[in-house]
Amino acid sequence: MMSGHFRVRAVGLLAGAGLLATAACGSGTAETASAGDKPRVVAAFYPLQWLAERVGGADIDVSVLTAPGVEPHDLELGAQQIADLQDATLSVYIKGVQPAVDDALGQQGDRAFDAATAVKTLPAAEHAGEEEAHEHEVSYDPHLWLDPSRFATVAGKLGERMAQADPAHAQAYKDRAAKTAADLAALDREMTKGLTSCTSKTMVTSHEAFGYLADRYKLKQIGITLDPESEPSPARIAEVAKLANAEKVTTIFTEALVSPKVAEVLAQEVHAKTAVLDPLEGKPAGGDYLTQMRQNLKTLQTALGCA
Repeated sequence: MMSGHFRVRAVGLLAGAGLLATAACGSGTAETASAGDKPRVVAAFYPLQWLAERVGGADIDVSVLTAPGVEPHDLELGAQQIADLQDATLSVYIKGVQPAVDDALGQQGDRAFDAATAVKTLPAAEHAGEEEAHEHEVSYDPHLWLDPSRFATVAGKLGERMAQADPAHAQAYKDRAAKTAADLAALDREMTKGLTSCTSKTMVTSHEAFGYLADRYKLKQIGITLDPESEPSPARIAEVAKLANAEKVTTIFTEALVSPKVAEVLAQEVHAKTAVLDPLEGKPAGGDYLTQMRQNLKTLQTALGCA
């Protein structure tokens, strides 16, 4: 079942005209580009923002709902953000990551693009004893952007959707989508080559965000929790410690926007190191999607003993 990691709160819908001018100042609000005369694309969170900017180029204005440093599940949708979604030429999201966004886009039809519809998804992770029922539950793992090959497919579909929304620049969108897909394919080749010959194939991660990466590159993911907001039970920590020892794991992976405390405790218990493996749910401190994925590759190669 889908983790609580993907719960968000939608607040302050339209509590008077004055709220529209101030809602963007609250926690987790978006940085919005000026609309001008260009089509306006709203991306739900960073990887989709990066993709929209690459495919859209100078022909569109892109804004993002989730500000840098804020995890997608922490987003509070304010009135201005809802208005932005309603006014957008195209909104790009992944259903199940941010239920408040799902609700706001429910009636948009052709003006909303769910990236999960473009690729074959993987089943949602489950842990024994940690199953919960959540509103807006989806049956798949939504972290599809961590597989560059799938993300390349999304780039092509996004180019088609932008071309439909703005026929005057249709070929430019398709050309940039093809270039972006080629860049992602090159990244995929690098990761395939870099993760083929490794001493270990097991990743122990703070939470189970790396299912697509593991699936693509024939790795095994063991997540301490299903979502980063939850405290793992003592039984779960003991179970992961046992698995880590059995697999001779030398590194426990933390992530950029989540406290490393639990992972550090586990690492101490199994006499392992820690290293940051970024699930790219937020904008990296430096560089972009491609540079951070390549940094993730280097981190994995070191931790897994890859030739």
